[in-house]
Amino acid sequence: MAAGYEKTPEWKKLLANSLTSPSDLAAGLGISENKIRDVVSLYPVRINPYTLDLIQTAGDPLRRQLVPDTAELDESGLSEGDPLCEQDQEPVGGIVHRYPDRVLFLVSDKCAAYCRHCMRKRKVGGKRRTRIAAGLDYIAADTGINEVILSGGDPLLLDDKRLFEILSGVRSIEHVKLVRIHTRTPAMLPQRITRELVRGLARFHPVYVNIQFNHPAELTRQAVSACCMLADAGIPLGSQTVLLAGVNDDAETMSTLMRRLLFARVRPYYLHHPDPVKGTAHFRVPLEKGLEILESMRGRISGTGMPHYMIDLPGGGGKVPLLPGYEVDNTGRRLVVYNFEKKRYTYPL
Repeated sequence: MAAGYEKTPEWKKLLANSLTSPSDLAAGLGISENKIRDVVSLYPVRINPYTLDLIQTAGDPLRRQLVPDTAELDESGLSEGDPLCEQDQEPVGGIVHRYPDRVLFLVSDKCAAYCRHCMRKRKVGGKRRTRIAAGLDYIAADTGINEVILSGGDPLLLDDKRLFEILSGVRSIEHVKLVRIHTRTPAMLPQRITRELVRGLARFHPVYVNIQFNHPAELTRQAVSACCMLADAGIPLGSQTVLLAGVNDDAETMSTLMRRLLFARVRPYYLHHPDPVKGTAHFRVPLEKGLEILESMRGRISGTGMPHYMIDLPGGGGKVPLLPGYEVDNTGRRLVVYNFEKKRYTYPL
């Protein structure tokens, strides 16, 4: 190899060959270019060759998540812009400070694939300049911050060098004790999880990685291998699944997903109710349906595989967990509840 020449990593080659325009989609998936032009002009598209190979049929759960749909133009009363008020809680560009002890650090606006249900679909895929230095200065100035969550976009779409520079900057701040990375690359571009990346991340322990997996079909051999590489480096893995109509809104699919996540050494962490974001109405699921799914899973899969069912409150109120109503009666002296088999039991108080 000639001096100064570096071989292009496989993950970058895959990204370079992604479908990113209506004409690309027309050629690659046989979709009407005219039909989706307005959608793509509002919300960017990227389907890399790895994810393209996973898409099977018109009703495929991967296709529903990744291929633009005219349903995204249906506003259906959902919130314009920023329903979770992240911008109102953004003291400097790229920092969302909602909870007193932690901040969300948006270090990238790029993703390996642009999910049609994304709660930040208005922001990703553009040329938004992230102010890393200003973010680090803000974190350093607030000694109450002990956890930093790198998100975006996807932090792992950054080059190793840039990612490690940011992590070094965060880790140099004495009062920051924990670093968390939110990513979808093990599901959408597992080739990004290289040995060099994993070795580099392990230098910044304790570091946690939360991954979004939404359907069992995403847990391919390559995806599981990527997760195991991270786990072998001592990096705890959690899953942040989003409940999506037509993708995983039934108990059988969700139970299978949670079991396979455990087999891949990923602990189910959150099951997010879809946020009321403009352009995502066709993914919305009734809250009662989510509770029914959670209830049907209880007792039928390991407690280790049960995620917390979360809603993110509009107006910047933060995340709140929801549980099925197992309580039947409470007299003050006894509690009457039912279990996963719908049998009633009395518990003395």
